[in-house]
Amino acid sequence: MAKRKLKKNFKGTSSVAGGEASQKEMAQPEKYYMFSLAAIALLVAVSVAPLTAEMSNFTSGFPHHHKHTVLKMDEASLTVINELETDVVVSWVSERCYQCLYQQLGVVPGRPSSGQPSSVDFIVSTQHEITLQLNSTPVNLDVPYHFGEHGNYSLWAKNLNDSSVVNCSVVTVADPVNSYIRESHECINKFEWHAHEVFPMLFPLFPSSISLVIMVFVNYGGGRYWFFRHESWNGLTIADLVFPWFVFIMGTSIALSINSLLRAGSTRCSLLGKVMWRSLQLFIIGVFIINPNYCQGPLSWSNLRIPGVLQRLAWSYLVVACLDLLVSVYLFLQDAWWSPALDILLYWPAWLCVLLLETLWLCLTFVLPVPDCPMGYLGPGGIGDMGLYTNCTGGAAGFIDRWLLGENHIYQTPSSRVIYATRMPYDPEGVLGSINSILMAFLGLQAGKIILHYRDLHTSIMSRFLIWSLSLGVISAVLTKCSTDEGFIPVNKNLWSLSYVTTLACFAYVLLVMIYYTVDVKNWWSGAPFYYPGMNSILVYVGHEVLEDYFPFRWRMANSQSHAEHLTQNLVATSCWVLISYVLYRKKIFWKI
Repeated sequence: MAKRKLKKNFKGTSSVAGGEASQKEMAQPEKYYMFSLAAIALLVAVSVAPLTAEMSNFTSGFPHHHKHTVLKMDEASLTVINELETDVVVSWVSERCYQCLYQQLGVVPGRPSSGQPSSVDFIVSTQHEITLQLNSTPVNLDVPYHFGEHGNYSLWAKNLNDSSVVNCSVVTVADPVNSYIRESHECINKFEWHAHEVFPMLFPLFPSSISLVIMVFVNYGGGRYWFFRHESWNGLTIADLVFPWFVFIMGTSIALSINSLLRAGSTRCSLLGKVMWRSLQLFIIGVFIINPNYCQGPLSWSNLRIPGVLQRLAWSYLVVACLDLLVSVYLFLQDAWWSPALDILLYWPAWLCVLLLETLWLCLTFVLPVPDCPMGYLGPGGIGDMGLYTNCTGGAAGFIDRWLLGENHIYQTPSSRVIYATRMPYDPEGVLGSINSILMAFLGLQAGKIILHYRDLHTSIMSRFLIWSLSLGVISAVLTKCSTDEGFIPVNKNLWSLSYVTTLACFAYVLLVMIYYTVDVKNWWSGAPFYYPGMNSILVYVGHEVLEDYFPFRWRMANSQSHAEHLTQNLVATSCWVLISYVLYRKKIFWKI
């Protein structure tokens, strides 16, 4: 029976990685607010940009030679020291990788003679906790550890008094940057290890226009922090919240704007023509900005990507606006028995259409046969699911995109490549997921209908928002079984799964309550400075994509492997677009399609 012996680290620490307001009301005070914001952004840029993450020098004192390795962002150096007589095969897997195969890191030869251990240097990821597996006859050891960025570590594998018992321990040779408390972890075969780590819990509040600002910040890189990048497959990061909330708010805006235009005397036929023309423009602009080689000559059809963010917005806008214009029943009977549910029942034909679309999504996702893949597969493929379905990335969603659009016309480097090592192209803005983006926009439309039907009844509006949030939250809990990977339909941004939509819509309704109470009920905040980008949303989005590589949105950094410098650059770039949109607002310049 294997023993477990605790051992203290050299350092004794453990690593943790990572509305609408009138112009008069906001003119004078917000002018100073904007310039103050710009001054703060400039001060941060001057102060933080020179900071660089210095590489910790490898220290000596071990019976092997350390080669100087230039570490990139989110990397650490690990030296595996083998005091066993047999070779040790070192493999690894990320704790974020569900049911994944171990990936071989390398082989450490057995010791050449007694007292002379062998060693091999490796580079390991620091974004998430990983589990190292040491395979050596006759034992296999699992070593879970969360390495710190740019840290230098050593892992010793040796025999104790009993030659059948193999002991291993991780020690910190050089401190990582931006580290907290680190511990030395010791393992033997059949050992148990319980980690207690404190991760920052971020619960950002997104008013309607903030969605656009955060989207710009995330697209610029978000400081290259993992929580500002899209989740590799199941689950959520901050980056996964922004786009669906933007779609949700778009749906709310559709309800308010169409109601306003109809009251102003516009006909449904004329509005329908405007909706179609605007959708077409959005789609065309989207195709251009996601294929940036247009600056180098004519677009090539051979590798032209067709799906994209603006294309998804165009499709969702077209369908939801048409539903509101064409199949809504406008009949108001305040004293009818069903009046408490009038914001739903008055639009039952539109709801019926959305439910039929959702039924189509469910059938295609779980019934459509996909060659060489199990029925209803929702996994990432690659090394996930023990490598059994390597080329099944996205299941039916990926298959439909490859069949309809062709492999060369969809996204070639999906986020699933990061952890799941997938090889198939997959587009997170693909055809099948567009059905659920329509549902997201329609739920936003429902919020707009609530505002219209209960105008100035603040308690009724907020209570219905909360009822919708609770209902959608219950649906999400059932679909996911309150689990990241074990549910019927996991929360997944790449798939735009049903649970992803219900979960994000649940959050959106809660946020709407908070925003509505703050802005409309109490008038505590006008929405500035984030109000201004929302007034020029198309210009800001297109501009930040087209001008991404130009100063002042990007410049040559002193240390391109520093999170601090990337964060500074991305914050300054995003602040520039807020300032530009403020200037355009003051000049009354608005780009609308």
